[in-house]
Amino acid sequence: MEPRLSFVTLGVSDVGRSRKFYEALGFRASAASQAGVAFFDLGGIVLSVFGREALANDAGVPVSKPGFSGVSLAHNVNSEAEVDRILNEAQSAGGKLLKLGQKAFWGGYSGYFADPDGHLWEIAHNPFMPLDAKGRVTLPEPAP
Repeated sequence: MEPRLSFVTLGVSDVGRSRKFYEALGFRASAASQAGVAFFDLGGIVLSVFGREALANDAGVPVSKPGFSGVSLAHNVNSEAEVDRILNEAQSAGGKLLKLGQKAFWGGYSGYFADPDGHLWEIAHNPFMPLDAKGRVTLPEPAP
């Protein structure tokens, strides 16, 4: 398999509410979006919000209660001040602030918010993995 991630789909309780939340953060829904699903271009990866029950049915798994799933999404930025600004924006848009921006054990600065369905987003400034001109993380070269 070629190492690539194309879509991240979040199962949500109300697609319209989630679409409005992400649009309030500056995400732009694609014209391909419909009442039951919204698509956002994240620079080569698509974030989609889809009904939680419909997603479980599509995957053939039982619907479970929302809660910590062991997954978080991350949005990296160029400065500590930008982390704090985005955390405030998320809270103003209806997200729940979970952890204020603070120095991280790994040497950067980060904080967390949850979207209206509890999906975790880390907002981080990582000085060891700078962003390129298009805002993409630049990883160190693979180990030999």
